[in-house]
Amino acid sequence: MKKFYITTPIYYVNARPHLGHLYTTTIADLIARFKRQRGFDVFFLTGTDEHGQKIEQAANKRNHPVKEHVDEVVAEYLDIFSRYGFSNDHWIRTTDDYHKEAVQELFRKANEAGYIYKGYYEGWFCVGCAEFKEEEEQGKAPFCPLHDREAERVSEESYFFKLSAFQEPLLKYYEEHPEFIKPESRRNEIINFVSSGLKDLSVSRVSVKWGIPVLDDPAHTIYVWFDALSNYITALGWGNKVRSGFDKYWPADLQLVGKDILRFHTVYWPAFLMAVGIELPKTVYAHGMWISGGRKISKELGNIIDPNILLKFFSRDYVRYFSAREMVFGLDGDFTYSALINRVNSDLAKGLGNLVSRTLKMVEKYCQSIIPSAPKAFTSPDASESWQKTAQALRDSTIELSKVFELEFNDYNFSRALEAVWEIISKVDKYISDSVPWNLAKDPSNKEHLDTVLYTSLEALRFITAMLAPIMPDSTLSIWLQMGLANKPNDINPESLIWGELPSGNKIGEVKALFPNLDKDKLMAEIEEEKKKMSDSNEVKPAENTSPITEVVAVTEPVIETAKEPIPELKPMINIDDFLKVDLRVAQVLEAERVPKADKLLRLVLDAGEENKRQILAGIAQYYTPEEMVGRKIIIVANLEPRKLRGFESQGMLLAASIGEAGKPVVAGFLEDVPNGARLK
Repeated sequence: MKKFYITTPIYYVNARPHLGHLYTTTIADLIARFKRQRGFDVFFLTGTDEHGQKIEQAANKRNHPVKEHVDEVVAEYLDIFSRYGFSNDHWIRTTDDYHKEAVQELFRKANEAGYIYKGYYEGWFCVGCAEFKEEEEQGKAPFCPLHDREAERVSEESYFFKLSAFQEPLLKYYEEHPEFIKPESRRNEIINFVSSGLKDLSVSRVSVKWGIPVLDDPAHTIYVWFDALSNYITALGWGNKVRSGFDKYWPADLQLVGKDILRFHTVYWPAFLMAVGIELPKTVYAHGMWISGGRKISKELGNIIDPNILLKFFSRDYVRYFSAREMVFGLDGDFTYSALINRVNSDLAKGLGNLVSRTLKMVEKYCQSIIPSAPKAFTSPDASESWQKTAQALRDSTIELSKVFELEFNDYNFSRALEAVWEIISKVDKYISDSVPWNLAKDPSNKEHLDTVLYTSLEALRFITAMLAPIMPDSTLSIWLQMGLANKPNDINPESLIWGELPSGNKIGEVKALFPNLDKDKLMAEIEEEKKKMSDSNEVKPAENTSPITEVVAVTEPVIETAKEPIPELKPMINIDDFLKVDLRVAQVLEAERVPKADKLLRLVLDAGEENKRQILAGIAQYYTPEEMVGRKIIIVANLEPRKLRGFESQGMLLAASIGEAGKPVVAGFLEDVPNGARLK
């Protein structure tokens, strides 16, 4: 049996579970179920990262003992993940004794191999990122845009890992294994980072006590990333005798991470493994982040998407479907309650739900709830009637689109995979409407034609249900039972389905509405009321969220009402000819770097679909890091006359909205994939 080992990051317990944690784990669960359905021996790992300075600070802020704080927050993770029905095979905690033992063994082996040495560190440390920051101006604390704070000055003895020794081995590995980092834009970002030079990495702290001590030198606590990243092997029994499965499941087939922690997983992690001679994971995939209403999610803006509110008003299948369909995997996406309601009503209530209901009700009404016999269109070579050929055409389309679904899902293009399924749904709906079975039922001589329409629709629905089982396990089980089918759709491998094997003569179950149409205005009012209740509650919040996973936190404090920004006055009117002079194009950022001695400028190298790459300078450096920009699809004014800034020629202009009195830029882009060079009109 083929194996498949999939991991999420382990989630930092300085804050409660939030949308970022929910999304990553949801996608991992979809993939794990998909692989199991196709016969893979799957091991799905998730868990919590429970050591480090941020945890100490979060516990102290609450006046709680650190372990008590950790246990409380972990309990919330376990509760919410259980209610969402995630199918992980193990939950690792970095406070587990077997993990501590294995981390110390990893440290010892790296030391014995000559890759760890003791030294002295003096520099700037960002507690939020749990990493040291380079000084941009001599004597001035570097500013971390991710956590909106300056780094702290640290001066102490430290053990160092010889990361610099792995620059060339890593670059060689990236070249020989292009599948190691996905998507491609993130791979380019990491290659650029490593190519610019690697410095040795501090891997211990003496000022932090909440963590795993270094063997033989307990004054030192092992640095959080050396501790946390090793969970992927310690959970399989590497370095300890409590767990097992390392020889069976390692290397990991897929490690899912947010784009903001990609560097740790594709630079530090493989270097640690190389140092002790362990094979590297096959693929590390960086997904995008959710925004909400076009803006970064934050409690100050009042656009938090809370996992508990989601589960109160929407089924977990709704959330799973929306997560897979709405965001192009690897890019950022927009998550709002309103968009979720729209997607449920359009795709599920009016789409899949309507197809299930109308098909089964016709079987109930016209066939006494018995699945009709397989028609001649699928059993006889001389089926020549036009309506038989129409049924065959639908069969062929369903089989072909199911192959598209498999291909896209295996490439982690979940949105496109689901588009293929909904194309089948659309074709079946049209087939039923064009065949008018309600008219056929009026004349007994049309029985064969009527049976053909109903059997063909049911068979397509069987394929659809099996394909959707990993995405919507609860709803598809209900459809399966209503169709009177044996086993469970999760146990049916869609690749092994054969058209025409729908069991004739089976009695369908009771027909029930699966996806009632949601009253948007009523539901949005109820959600807003629930948000207000939560913000007015006195429930203790574990800590301000500074997690490197994402910056979304649950609303447990009053939402800050902010005054609406005045809308800028319109500029003088122009005619269409004036507008057509502006050539707006889609471009993808290939490289990004800060412009020396220019606090506001980033230099961007772009692919705008032209023969040569294009360079522009953009005044966004105070709000966007170079790493955040690499890979993004942006909009540029392509026919703007070039000009020189700080010694660089800028060949165009980036489009961005201007927010607030300070004119904070929000870069314009796309949620869907658009080809480089496409013209906006």
